[in-house]
This record gives sequence, C-alpha cells and structure tokens, in this order.
Amino acid sequence: MITKESIDNLKNHLEIVDVISQSLELKKSGANFKACCPFHGEDTPSFVVSPAKQIYHCFGCGVGGDAIKFIMEYEKLAYPEAIEKLASMYNVTLSYDDNNKPKQDLKVLDSINQYFIKLFANNNVAKDYIKSRGISEFSIEKFEIGYAPKSFETINYLKNNYLNLADAKELGVIDSGENGLYSRFIERITFPIYGLNSKIVGFGGRTITGHSAKYINSPQTKIFNKSKLLYGYNIAKENIYKRNRIIVTEGYLDVIMLHQAGFNTAVATLGTALTKDHLPLLRRGEPKVIVAYDGDKAGLNAAFKASVMLSQSEFEGGVVIFGNGMDPADMVKEGKVEELNKVFSNPQAFISYAIDYIVAKYNINDPIQKQKALQEANEYLKSLSILYQDEYKRYLAQKLNIRENLVKISTQSRRKVENSSTKIDIAELSIIKAILEKPSRLDYVLDMVDSEIFDYHKEQFELLISDIHDSSLNGILLNERLEDYDDERLKKEICILLSKYYSSKLNTLLYDKTLDFKKKSNEIRKLKDKIFQLKQGKMVTYN
Repeated sequence: MITKESIDNLKNHLEIVDVISQSLELKKSGANFKACCPFHGEDTPSFVVSPAKQIYHCFGCGVGGDAIKFIMEYEKLAYPEAIEKLASMYNVTLSYDDNNKPKQDLKVLDSINQYFIKLFANNNVAKDYIKSRGISEFSIEKFEIGYAPKSFETINYLKNNYLNLADAKELGVIDSGENGLYSRFIERITFPIYGLNSKIVGFGGRTITGHSAKYINSPQTKIFNKSKLLYGYNIAKENIYKRNRIIVTEGYLDVIMLHQAGFNTAVATLGTALTKDHLPLLRRGEPKVIVAYDGDKAGLNAAFKASVMLSQSEFEGGVVIFGNGMDPADMVKEGKVEELNKVFSNPQAFISYAIDYIVAKYNINDPIQKQKALQEANEYLKSLSILYQDEYKRYLAQKLNIRENLVKISTQSRRKVENSSTKIDIAELSIIKAILEKPSRLDYVLDMVDSEIFDYHKEQFELLISDIHDSSLNGILLNERLEDYDDERLKKEICILLSKYYSSKLNTLLYDKTLDFKKKSNEIRKLKDKIFQLKQGKMVTYN
C-alpha cells in the first residue's frame, strides 16, 4: 500500500491545470479554465478547472474532483494506479507500507539510452549516415542520438547490469516471443523521446540495414502514447513560450536540422499525423502553430487534416508545404536557411489551405464537380465560428468563380440549449459557497441556521454539514455567478435569509386556527421580535 505521506508529497507537486491540460484542450476563462467535458457529449464548454482551488467540476454532468480523481476517471484507473501514473509523470518517489510491493524502475530507460549513445560513438556506419544527413557533433550530443545493436547484445546488457527485465518489457525496450526475449530496437539509430516531465518515456529508431520498416517507435506503455507526444518538445518548449511559435514537422531529422539552423521551436509527430490528443500540448503557451509538411500526397493530406482540426479549434498559424522532393532537413543541409525563414514567417492560413485542398480535388470546369466542391467546402465552413465563415465565404466564391450568395453559412451559433427544471437560489448558494471557501465559518453559521431555512438547497447544505469535502459541492465553489462573501457580507446575507424564513413562518402562524390563543400570541411575539432584530442587523439564535 502506498503511504499517506508519499501521497501527500505527490499532491504537493501536482498542478491541476498542468495535469488536465495534458489530456484536454483548456482555454482561459477569467480566473479559471474551461473545456468541453470529456465525460459527456457537449458543444458548449461546461467543464471548469480552478487553479486556485485545485479542483475541476462539470456543470453539465456533475463530475468533479482533484487531479488524482481526474486521472482515475479519464484513464479508467484505480486509485493506486492513478497515484503511480502521476508519480511517474512528475518524477515523485512513492513509499509503500508493503515492502513486497514490486516497484517499477524507470531508470532502465535512462540506462539503455546511455548504452545506445556509447554504441553510436563506436559505430562508423551509424555515424557516417548521420553525418551524411548534415547533422553536427553538437546536435548528436544535444539530441542524444544512439545506436541499438543486435537483439542479443541488448538483452545481455540488461542482464549483465542487473536491470529488471520485467520493467524493460513493460517500458517497451524488449518483448518476448516463441524464441524468448528479444529487443524491440535492432540495428537502428535511436532517438530518445521525452515526456512533459523531461524524463525519457520511449524511443524512435531508424534502420540502417534496409529493414522494410524505416522508422519504428516504442509500443504504447503506461508512460508512452505517441498520439500525445511530440519529439523535441522537451528541448523546444522554453523557446516556444518565448517566441510564441511552434513548428510541427514530420520527422526526427527535420527537428534536429531545424534546431541546428536556429529554428529552435521545431518538433515532430511520432510517425502519426496530428490528432486531437496533441491539441492540449500545442495549446500550451498559446503559440502560433506552423505545420511544415512534405509536398507528397501523404504530406498534403496530413496538412489538410491538421488544418481542419486546428482551424476548428481556433489555433493561430498556418501551413508550409515543401515541394520538389525537399524537406526541412534537406533545405538546412543545402544552406537555404534564409528561404526557410521566409516561408515560416509567411505560412498559408489553415482555412484557406483547407479550402484550396478541397477545391483541388474536383474538376471545377464540370458543373457537377463544382457543385460537389461547393458542398464539401460549405460543410467545412459551417464547422467554424460565424466570424470565420463570413470572412472566408468570399474566398471560396472566388476559388469556385461563383456568386458569394451561393456559399451557405450558418446564421447562428450551433450551441446546445440545455433546459433545466431545477430551480436555484443565488442567495442560498452564495452562503453555501462562503462556507466552502472558509470551512471555519461552519460552526458560526450552524449557531444561527438549520437546513430547514433553505427553500431550494436544503440537500446541498445537509451534505455540507455531513461532508464538506464532497466533490459534488465543487460546482458551487466554481460557479462564477456566485459572489465571494467576506465575513461581514455573509452575516448580512444570513440575516436576510433568516428574516425571510421567520416572515414566512409568521404568515403561516397567523392563519393557523388550531393553536391555543395564548400560545399562538406568544409565538407571534417571539417571531416578530426575531424579525425586528434581524432587520436591525443583529443575529438571532435559530430554534
């Protein structure tokens, strides 16, 4: 069992915005951040993350909790598994009550990386290939380029250095088959891939023996997911924040050569096109995104898909396509750095590129084909904001040589309207929020009120009394419509709430014909006295 002390230590290292932004695309909204909830379908963001309170809450489906709870729900992990995942992400050492608990040693990745680096230095074939691509000694060292030997040599290295083979297998370094253990990277130049915690999470490998799979990556593990990672991000991130730009390329060598030429915000996807899982990482620092792809069919298609996705998510930036069989690495090698600087400074906007790509698929001299092009482009435009639709309908009309009024765009925002029959009372909720903000107020409030005085939120107040840390109360804490009360304002609002309650009680009593006259008169006098004191701003004891 993981000790409470090490869990508390982990919590001190966690920043909820950082944790959740690795899975969701968060956007700043006042003091908080918002996103579309991953736990239920919605078009309008109702998922709120509070950096001040270190909690999240969805106002649509009611889920909420802290960073650990999010990882549990999002990754479908048990509590201990979520703790261990976060500990590996943030490089926090956990302690266990049960010393028999096996602990995965992530250092196997660092050790095998150093082994590959050492082998590269002594392998002339690997060095000659890398140098033939124009990569300098400085870049070799900066990007820790290595060489993976024959399978049995890697296995022997692990055994001879007493590294845990089970860990090596779970982390994707080796695997087992009919003939026993084997290395996943065999006679390949290696590129270590780092996670956001600046720790190695896997490798990429390039064959130098003519293997049919030119490039391979580590398999998916609990710390390696190629759809969420970008090669070189660990090196580029500081410059991305400073220069407000990120260049996304297709390969490891493109990244290395671009950095070598001074384009130090370059990164690359890991053998896959950009996906929605990459968006949270791309959103960090709100940089302009430059998609820099090859001009072959695969590159053009990947650039189109990226343009659609990024424009729908309202990223700034654009597309740069390299023609004539060239890629960024080739241009650096040929000394065309100034030309690169110009194209990166003037990319084609995502929306215009997407429209161009759609139109180019059709023979627009044929009316039937032109109609199909218009329909597809219209559908794409309708997926964008109203402003973008209006801005680019003229562009589409010009591309198709048609009247602008033939381009049909949405006339209203496609927001989902959610009707709710549940009544809320801002005053009642604000009092509950004030107690949640400062739990020491609870005893003071309980001296004056009871759940009975709450007309609409009795259940929430009773939950507050029984468990003030219940995650279902997070929605009240994060509700931006509710004011933040200081102690004086809280006292004033309680007086108003009590006055309403006692006035209602008095009204009921006045029409009650079942009570004895003397008793009724006595009760009326007490209630009127309470109401009078409350109107004077004096607190009264609830009974």
